[in-house]
Amino acid sequence: MRVFRSFENLPIDARGAVVAIGNFDGLHLGHQTILAEARRIAGRLGVPLAILSFEPHPRTIFRAGEPPFRLTSAEDRLAAASELGIDLFYEVAFTPDFATLSAEDFIYKVLVEGLGVRHIVVGWDFCFGKGRAGNVDTLKTIGDVAGFGVTAVEPVTHDNGVIYSSTAIRQALREGRPEDARNLLGRPWEIGGIVIHGDARGRTIGFPTANVALGLHLRPKFGVYAIRLGLVKHDDPHSVECWRDGVANIGVRPSFGGDEEAGLEAHLFDFDRDIYDRAVRVRLIGFIRGEQKFDGLDALKAQIGRDVQTAREILAANPPVNPGI
Repeated sequence: MRVFRSFENLPIDARGAVVAIGNFDGLHLGHQTILAEARRIAGRLGVPLAILSFEPHPRTIFRAGEPPFRLTSAEDRLAAASELGIDLFYEVAFTPDFATLSAEDFIYKVLVEGLGVRHIVVGWDFCFGKGRAGNVDTLKTIGDVAGFGVTAVEPVTHDNGVIYSSTAIRQALREGRPEDARNLLGRPWEIGGIVIHGDARGRTIGFPTANVALGLHLRPKFGVYAIRLGLVKHDDPHSVECWRDGVANIGVRPSFGGDEEAGLEAHLFDFDRDIYDRAVRVRLIGFIRGEQKFDGLDALKAQIGRDVQTAREILAANPPVNPGI
């Protein structure tokens, strides 16, 4: 997958694609429906399949000061897109100035002059441009004149009637329902980051941990989870070297006085490699219990032992989708 961080001065072979437009936070099954339609059209036209998205997420500009909400970091979104077989990824910088573009200017400057689009695929409720004044009808009207086609994909629902959406996934995670989030995403939700040095308390009580900052990721319900941790390859940030089973606490560690910032501490089963400063991806497989404060280390150690056993049972009942991992 080729990544471009500008819509200007693109090479000829990076223009003329079928382009799916959106924030694509999470690249969930609803997004994948849009991409499947775009792939079908790209195949029919014999042109590349592309995504046009924005970084940072526009919500950080329009709703600054809100708690972290991202389902995927910019890098993890690229990794997920690469795994889905996208040919081109246009990651446009969303700045306050860019946010003032009218819908018409966005179409002509970005889509027509910049990308030279052959066809646009969006969700049925797609809005864009200053004041969100542009919509699917705007695209179709100008597309008829400028020479590109437009397809709007209707919403898709899960078997339980819930629409595949980033909002529904965020709600599931905040309520401690990673299984429901997985059903909407099409894969376990994961947190990507770098293993950092902690205070090594876990090692002193027999449960060494890999510590990962949550960064801009949404904060799921604080507590203990059955997890799988993937070590990202040194030479390919979009691929994983191996996955390891484990248990993780997400929260502020009230038993140790409480931290100012929530973090993730993962204890991996039957694993003793030094992975400090390694990039990792941590997948939440099942919620075990809420975060709680213990009276002493003995009580904490006993509970962690029970958590490890519960995590093993959850992971055994939920084998990896890809048998190669």
